[in-house]
Amino acid sequence: MLYRHLGKPIFFKMDPEKAHHLVIGGLNKSDLVPGGSAAMRLMYGVPETADLAVDLFGLHFPTPVGLAAGLDKNAEAVGGFSSIGFGFMEVGTVTPKGQPGNDSPRLFRLLPDEALINRMGFNNKGAEAMAGRLKAIKKRRIPVAVNIGRNKTTPNESAHEDYRQCIRTLYPYGDFFVVNISSPNTPDLRSLQHGSELSNLLAQVKEEMELQHKQSGAAKSLLVKIAPDVSDGELEYMVHTIAEAGMDGVIATNTTLSREGLRSDKAGETGGLSGKPLRDRSTEIISRIYRQTGGKLPIIGSGGIFTGQDAYDKIRAGASLGEIYTALIYEGPEVNRKVHAGLRKLLRRDGFSHILEAVGADHH
Repeated sequence: MLYRHLGKPIFFKMDPEKAHHLVIGGLNKSDLVPGGSAAMRLMYGVPETADLAVDLFGLHFPTPVGLAAGLDKNAEAVGGFSSIGFGFMEVGTVTPKGQPGNDSPRLFRLLPDEALINRMGFNNKGAEAMAGRLKAIKKRRIPVAVNIGRNKTTPNESAHEDYRQCIRTLYPYGDFFVVNISSPNTPDLRSLQHGSELSNLLAQVKEEMELQHKQSGAAKSLLVKIAPDVSDGELEYMVHTIAEAGMDGVIATNTTLSREGLRSDKAGETGGLSGKPLRDRSTEIISRIYRQTGGKLPIIGSGGIFTGQDAYDKIRAGASLGEIYTALIYEGPEVNRKVHAGLRKLLRRDGFSHILEAVGADHH
């Protein structure tokens, strides 16, 4: 209620990107102030419960809902986000070299649709800077995934070099890694999802992960984040290639270029759409991946999760974990407690004692 009646009215009068930076800065400072993290956990934390904690990718997730990539691009507020009920988080997308991203304005609220459009363009301070920040974190409360991408000026034929460089720089500091080939805001990036480009790229990043594993002695999982704007045939090919390449999982999905059914006057802005309008399409993609792989390829569901029912629909479709982004902007940090409580209620209703029992239940 604090966010809805005090924070949100203030933030929503501000430029969206300025509000974003203010939130990141505030969460960063909350972790530096003595007692700040404890106060945040008291207000917004989600206690771990046996029915919703998940062990996956060799990691322990205290709750099944994490923070999607894009909010903490530079790993500046890991402590703060770790204190408001997330079970894990992605940082990034990070590129080997820092880059400013696309011109402003580049982030838009679609209030009637409870959605966002962004065309940020992988603005970040670079892999070395992120490595320094993650290294400085003494104790990590939740798993942190590093979402990696290519620089805007790197051609697709050299993209593998950028992904490999990010892995080399950040391997000691990420708990798992996500290959982002699905953002609509970097020219030609999405073409890496198709044909021989996808299989070649995944072979390269897999090789780099194995090299780092041998050198460090620590095995870490590698996932691929895919777009929702694909045909059935394209999706089938992508999933087959991802599985054949030995990837550990899929994040479904990134933002969409679709504008179907939108009411906002901002609907004509270019960029990727996130939020409630993406909910059903991302759930459909999850269902198709689960069916194609027989549930053998773990899925993190992302897109339009605002409630426990939204998260549960993705779990029953085949996701083992979920992520939110836009709901945090519209609902505030209270959203994690709401989703957690809703999930527990739905599990009990359907007679499941643990969330993993519900994964893919719609197919059985």
